[in-house]
Amino acid sequence: MLLFTSFIAFVCGIASAVPDAFFKRDAYDRSLLKRSFYPSMLNTSCVLAPETPSEDYTANPPVRVDVTEGQIGVAFTVDIGVMDVTTCKPLTGVMVEIWSPNAIGEYGTTFLRGATTTGSNGIAEFQTIFPGYTSDSANHLNILVRSSSSESSSVVHFGRLFFTDPWSDIIDMYTVDGYNENTNTRVRNANDPVFAVANKGGFNSIIDIEEINDDWPEGIVGYITVGVNPKVNVA
Repeated sequence: MLLFTSFIAFVCGIASAVPDAFFKRDAYDRSLLKRSFYPSMLNTSCVLAPETPSEDYTANPPVRVDVTEGQIGVAFTVDIGVMDVTTCKPLTGVMVEIWSPNAIGEYGTTFLRGATTTGSNGIAEFQTIFPGYTSDSANHLNILVRSSSSESSSVVHFGRLFFTDPWSDIIDMYTVDGYNENTNTRVRNANDPVFAVANKGGFNSIIDIEEINDDWPEGIVGYITVGVNPKVNVA
């Protein structure tokens, strides 16, 4: 009985730390999202992000901030700061593209894909969902950075961003928002070969996550700074 009581207390303790967005199947109201969540870069580290394979990439994604297309999952606002490593200053007005698997670990041709430009603060913001793990990869988000605001400009970075295993564990633990329908075997960061590549040279590919409260709709928000050399074409 003592063991059972302790187990219930443990589960309840974790549940109390999980934002209400984990129990909602619909994306939050994005009419409130008129600005990037963060007014400036949280991390000003001037470190070049390693190049990773451009897997599952589709050219010419729609230019948009909201990439969900009705995909169910934990509402996720991600702010991607782009740092020019040649000047160690925010890179403004450049195109950033993202693509990721859905809750069950599948890529689509248009959903969860999009492109937008960095603002005067060097940040590109997207509204998406927390990605599910695939058959051979840990939970991740792919990004591409171009040298200007044009979709035809040169590619200066192909990267893959990750999440801490504990955050992915929480999502995997709760049978909500379609994640329970993911039939892939869970891959942890240490077992994903791309994770090691994405963290070379002192770069940290982990997206910082926190809950959204205050005047924002409930959900989670993430931030990362990605260092690129805008003078080097990598594609």
